[in-house]
Amino acid sequence: MDHGTKAAELFLAGYNCSQAVLAAFCDVTGLQEEMAVKLASSFGGGIGRMREVCGAVSGMLMVAGILYGDDTVGNDAGKREHYARVQELAGKFREKTGSIICREILKNPSTDPNPSPRTEQYYKVRPCAKMVMLAADIMDEYIQEHPICRD
Repeated sequence: MDHGTKAAELFLAGYNCSQAVLAAFCDVTGLQEEMAVKLASSFGGGIGRMREVCGAVSGMLMVAGILYGDDTVGNDAGKREHYARVQELAGKFREKTGSIICREILKNPSTDPNPSPRTEQYYKVRPCAKMVMLAADIMDEYIQEHPICRD
């Protein structure tokens, strides 16, 4: 199963958008699914339902950080390279959706901390399953074009 399909299935099973994307890549990142969903739990709903950066984008960028991120203190070149990567990935998402901001994608939904009930109607009107699939597909394409080098 490809990561996009896996991310959509995880979202439709009840995970938030960020959890769905990060957990879909456990086979590549080496994270245990329990750790992935805990790590990404704060980023759903545009970071804690504040409707800021789309959780699907946050999940995608967490995958990028695990696979390609710089971990050397003072390595400005590595940091610059990774920030360029982040901007490229986010830019590809923005090209397809018009925004990386949750409230813009969802047309100004509620920001209260109460999660929306996951009903059939919820899934019909929300584009989130498509957003997690898109974010995972963008990440998959990036990985194919930039093989991961492991020491």
